[in-house]
Amino acid sequence: MQKTKHSVIEDVFALISAGLFVAFGVYLFQSQDLMVGGAAGLALLGTYAFDMDFGLLFFLVNLPFYTLAWTQISKRFTINTFISVTTVSVLTEQIPAFVDISHVNPFFAAVFGGILIGVGMLMMFRHSSSLGGVGIMAFYLQQRFNIRAGTFQLTVDSCILLSALMFIDWPLVLISILAAFCLNMVISLNHRPERYFPAQSEAGSRQSERESKKAEAKRAQIIEDGVVKSHLNNTLNDRLNNNLDSKLSAQNS
Repeated sequence: MQKTKHSVIEDVFALISAGLFVAFGVYLFQSQDLMVGGAAGLALLGTYAFDMDFGLLFFLVNLPFYTLAWTQISKRFTINTFISVTTVSVLTEQIPAFVDISHVNPFFAAVFGGILIGVGMLMMFRHSSSLGGVGIMAFYLQQRFNIRAGTFQLTVDSCILLSALMFIDWPLVLISILAAFCLNMVISLNHRPERYFPAQSEAGSRQSERESKKAEAKRAQIIEDGVVKSHLNNTLNDRLNNNLDSKLSAQNS
């Protein structure tokens, strides 16, 4: 299936919108002291441990990974990821000035916040972007050392949630697991282009099949040409040998 090429305006609008979804989801998590995995989870750990702003920590956590993304993935992906991370970093600090949540049920915050972050990440994926951090490292390890990205991501997320026990009560950690489940379900159920664009997938398959047949025909033609050339060479050699034998016989006579 061919990838859709988005314009710069489409990318910027989508990434800012996605950043708003993610930032509001993080705001819901913060309101109930919940956790999430990945780079956002590391930043949240920092807010609980050092009482620092999430936006600043999230921006700093991602800085070391941009070089990795630039060299191992693509320049466009790195630039879009930088836009996404910067947007989330800024909006998470500004949302409290516009929205005041006096009361929210922790389970609602977990489910709705997880869905919001999942939708935001899905929009980022569709526009060659991400939330950076652990996701970039997981991609690199899979490409370089054949370590499964999902396994690495799950390991890091588990360590983050276990570390959260030092700062928040264990019931909130359990609710955070529910949030992580909702987030990952949104992505796993919707980030499957082949399911929603079967016509394009079939067209791509037919195109690949046609190209394969052309390549096979070309190989067959090359083999056939080689056989013909070999036969001509053998015939020519036989004629030369016969002429040479005839001349030698004539000289001997």
